[in-house]
Amino acid sequence: MSVTIYHNPECGTSRNTLAMIRNAGIEPEVIEYLIAPPSRAQLQQMIAQAGLTVREAIREKGTPYAELGLADPALTDDQLLDAMLAHPILINRPFVLTERGVRLCRPSELVLDILPSSQQGPFTKEDGELVIDAQGRRVTQ
Repeated sequence: MSVTIYHNPECGTSRNTLAMIRNAGIEPEVIEYLIAPPSRAQLQQMIAQAGLTVREAIREKGTPYAELGLADPALTDDQLLDAMLAHPILINRPFVLTERGVRLCRPSELVLDILPSSQQGPFTKEDGELVIDAQGRRVTQ
């Protein structure tokens, strides 16, 4: 089964998500979306398959969101998509695509819902939060 992650290596959530994919024994296709952003059609499809609105898929923190006036509720989905394509940093991350579904993995543990195989060992996030215990069970906080 193929797994694709739209990844930003500068983002801890994205790094944790990628690490959980690899902890399941999967080497995904890693797309650094700031370098190789998705097409408009791909972005629209990912957002729809993840069950999100375009506005829910926009990242505000650390982006030109405010300067571009993107909080304006009168903006259409097309206008928001235009901004995301012009400034890929506005695309929230990480999006993960598998045959079991598409998720915007915030928090990173959401990736576990769509991975085709179980975690192969314990997993702790970069911040020290235990996600998978030594018995391979998901830890709920």
